[in-house]
Amino acid sequence: MGNGKVKRTHSHLRHILTKKTTKQKRKLRGTAIISSTDVKRVRAMMPTQ
Repeated sequence: MGNGKVKRTHSHLRHILTKKTTKQKRKLRGTAIISSTDVKRVRAMMPTQ
């Protein structure tokens, strides 16, 4: 059952990975919830259903 929140992926995990520690890369793997202040803007950019 959904809760209406918008999920996103973390940034900074595409390139220059040799400088980042394993711990940093591991923390960036999962998803995060979009900030409540950004939800209105993000929903406006999403395609309607």
